[in-house]
Amino acid sequence: MKIFISSDMEGTAGVVDWDQCRSSGAQYDYFRGLLQAEVNAAIEGAMAGGACEFLVNDSHGAMANLRPDELAGLARYLSGRHKPLYMMQGLDASFDAVFFVSYHGSMSGAPSTLSHTYNPKAIAEVRLNGVPVGESGINALVALGHGVPVVLITGDRTTVAEIEPFCPGIRAAVVKSSVSRFAADSMHPAQAREVIREAARAAVERLADAAVPAINLPAIELPATLTVRFRNADLAEMATWINGAVRDDDLTVHLTDTDPVRLYRGFVAVVVLTRAIAE
Repeated sequence: MKIFISSDMEGTAGVVDWDQCRSSGAQYDYFRGLLQAEVNAAIEGAMAGGACEFLVNDSHGAMANLRPDELAGLARYLSGRHKPLYMMQGLDASFDAVFFVSYHGSMSGAPSTLSHTYNPKAIAEVRLNGVPVGESGINALVALGHGVPVVLITGDRTTVAEIEPFCPGIRAAVVKSSVSRFAADSMHPAQAREVIREAARAAVERLADAAVPAINLPAIELPATLTVRFRNADLAEMATWINGAVRDDDLTVHLTDTDPVRLYRGFVAVVVLTRAIAE
C-alpha cells in the first residue's frame, strides 16, 4: 500500500508563532524537530496498518523543513519551493491514500493557530462550491482528480471541521485546541505522536479491510468553483490576469472547471501572481 503525505507545519502540537516555523526564527530548529516527529508518527502508524511505500511532500514555507535521513519507512522526500502542483506535487493514481499532516485552518473560519489560506497577505477567504474552505479542502481537489481518497488529517479542531464537508469520514488526529490565532492548548508532543500514530494505523487498516465499505473520494461536485476574496481590490484585479479568473466584485474572483486538477493549478497561479504585489 502506497501513501502520499503532504506535510505543513502550523498544525504541529506546540506551534503557536511564526518565529517557530520560519527558518529565520530562533526557535525554528526545535519546532521543525517536532514536525519531523509527527510526520514519522504518521508513517509508523501507516506501516503498522500495512502500508509499505511513502512519499512525503514538504509543503511548508520554502518546502525544505524535514531531514531526509530521519524520515521513517525509507520514505521518499519531495522538497523545494518551485512545484507546479505545490502542496500536492507528486500525487498520482498509483497511490492508495493521502495524509495531510500538521495542517491548519483558514483565516476566515473559527480560531485556528496561525490560520491562513495559502497567502495571508493576499487572501482573506476561499470558498469551494460556496462552502468556506481551508488548504486541506483545496488540496483535496488534486486527490479527487487522481482518484485517491484523503484518509487522515492532523492539526487542531478547526482544521478537522473545515475538511469534513469535503472528506466525510476522514480520520482525524486532533493534537491541539486553538484558543486564538496565536495561542493553543497542545498535547504533550509524545502524546500527540501517539494519537497520530493510532489514527494513521486505523485509516490504513480501514483501507485494507475488504469487509469495510470503500473509502469515498473527496465529496466535491464537478464542475467545481473556487471563489477567492482578496484583502484589497488591486489583488483581485491582478488575479484576473489568469485565464479563467472572473471578477465578481471589487475584492472577489472565481474560477470554475470540470477538471479538479486544472482548477487547482489555476488557483495556484493566482496565489503565485498575487504574492508578488502582496509582499
